[in-house]
Formats: sequence, C-alpha cells, structure tokens
Amino acid sequence: MSDNAAPTRYEQFAELHRGPDTFIMPNAWDVPSALLFAEAGFKSIATSSAAFAATLGRLDGIHAIGRDTHLDHAALLTSVSGLPINGDFEDGYGETPEDVRTTVEAAIACGLAGIGIEDTTGDLANPIRDFDDAVRRIEAAAAAARGRIVLTGRTDNFLWGISDLEDTIRRLTAFAEAGADVLYAPNLPDTASISAVVKAVAPKPVNVLVSPQGTATLAELRTIGVRRISLGVDPYTHALGATKAAAAKLADGDLTALATDLTFGHIIDLIKR
Repeated sequence: MSDNAAPTRYEQFAELHRGPDTFIMPNAWDVPSALLFAEAGFKSIATSSAAFAATLGRLDGIHAIGRDTHLDHAALLTSVSGLPINGDFEDGYGETPEDVRTTVEAAIACGLAGIGIEDTTGDLANPIRDFDDAVRRIEAAAAAARGRIVLTGRTDNFLWGISDLEDTIRRLTAFAEAGADVLYAPNLPDTASISAVVKAVAPKPVNVLVSPQGTATLAELRTIGVRRISLGVDPYTHALGATKAAAAKLADGDLTALATDLTFGHIIDLIKR
C-alpha cells in the first residue's frame, strides 16, 4: 500500500468521529482477524496491546512489548486490511513526553490513522502516572498528532481498580484541553458514569469499551452520546474460548470438535486479495 494513502485513511477515521452515529471499532490481534473484520464491513480496526502481547506469550502493561514491535504489527494490519487502524500504544512507549512524541511521529510514519496514549506507568506497584505528568505526555502527543493522526487520550483508573470518577473526569477533561481528539476511560462501571464523561468532555467524542457481560445496549450508548465503541481483548478471548471448548471435546475423542463453517481456504482467499 502506498504511503500516499495514509492521509486518506486518517481523514476517513477522523470523519467517523464527526458523524452523527455511534460506530464499532473491533480489536484485531493478527492478519486473519483483521481481514475477517474488514470483510464483515467494519470501517476501522484497532489493535489490542493486551491481545497482541498474549500472542507472543507476554503480558500487557509492563513494557513487555517494545514500540518497534507494536509499530510493525499495526503497520502490517494497515497494509493487509486497507482500513484505518487505531494503535493501542499503552503509555506511548517512553519515560518522557518527548519519547511519547517520538512514538506518535513513528506511528504517523508507518501509516496509522489513530493512536491511543494512556496514563499508565508499567509499574504494577504504582500503575497510574501523576496528573501533571499524564497531561504533559498528552500535550507532547498532540503536538505531533495534530491534523495527521487521531489522538485518543486515555486514563486507566478504573481498569486498575481506582474507582474515582471525579479524578477520571478531571484527567479526561485535561487531556481534551491538551489536544486529544478522543477521550477514553475503560471499565467505567455504568451508563451514568459514561454519560458523565461524555458531558464533561463534550463536544469531543468518547470511546467506550464494551464486553459481552455489559448491560448497556448499542441504542443506550448512542442515546448517551458515545461516538466510538471498542472491544479490547474480547474478540481474541472469544476465539480462544472456542478453541478451549473444542479442545475439551477433542480430548474426549470427538474428532468433529473442530468443525466450523470457516475454511482455511477462505482465509487464503482473503490474504490473496
């Protein structure tokens, strides 16, 4: 794919956030999953740092995957799918705001349409960065991103068990003011919390992470004003869940356990396209 297509993918992705409707952005973990999502008609795809790390036998959130490795992964999904790809890039892969800016520049160079930067540290004992540091990193990211890649500013308070909605909104509001294009706080506990976030950062769009166990429907999230929905690791764990169930049957001697309407020939055809 020509690098000349990158500005078009960026504009397509940015336009999805300006539109009147809520869109779903599934998270792929490899080439076949990205191609299947593209075939299903999705207009954009995200990476999942957690799912990608798991495919390599590593853990997410502790800097076990380097910037270049994730950039190569995201660039590959871009080239094979032809869709705008949003990179889930943890804390920006660097200790300083300038490191984060370098990561954003590299993401632009490899043709990504979007990038998420979160306020984590990679330190399990102290997982969330202090407020000022987090804001400075988004400011640096925004300086590089403006007009070239959609920047999502993300706080992981609730993901790490810090159930502080006031601080979460304070961070997201500051990220919006610092130049983030989209705001995101995974694991918000209910629709009231989601609605509070949407109102606090309006008119900027909000991404919400949903799961099969969630209680909010697409119609409810649309009514609240959520613009973008992502799925995190759930597509990957769904695939692994099917494998686990089939493995148990196969271990019991059921030689039909792996039957599926998806053939490998279909995957080959998608790759050939």
